[in-house]
Amino acid sequence: MKITKDTIVTLTFRATDAKGKVLEDGKEPRAYLHGGYGNTLPGVELALEGQEKGFTTTIQLLPSLAFGERDESLVTTIPKKDFPPGVKVGGQLEGSDDQGQRQIFTVTKIKGDTIHLDGNHPLAGQELTFTLKVIDVKAASPEEISHGHAHGAHGHHH
Repeated sequence: MKITKDTIVTLTFRATDAKGKVLEDGKEPRAYLHGGYGNTLPGVELALEGQEKGFTTTIQLLPSLAFGERDESLVTTIPKKDFPPGVKVGGQLEGSDDQGQRQIFTVTKIKGDTIHLDGNHPLAGQELTFTLKVIDVKAASPEEISHGHAHGAHGHHH
């Protein structure tokens, strides 16, 4: 079966950043619903479209096909008094961006009474390398399609 819209793809992937640092070791299989549901990176879907079980490839993804370009408008500061107690660098806070969309902000620095936050994904702006191996391809169930994600052993559990 070929990988097309509304197929469940089970794969392993090894991901490294531009310096060769391993971000994901690729040992655990994962399943996703293919076809623009946002369950994997756009560049991964492009590389796998039309392929079959057993396909293996290594791809380099520019930020636009991975976690996006950095958006400096998502870097902000807030007074420490407005932040929950116990704030630490690396901690996260859920908030909203300028358009009112849900956004996760990471604490990047604490300087005096000011908290520095970054709403970008930690890998935004980075070129990444993925080694992909397709373990299985099957038709998605109507329930998986309506839920917008894979169910089962390597997918989402309800």
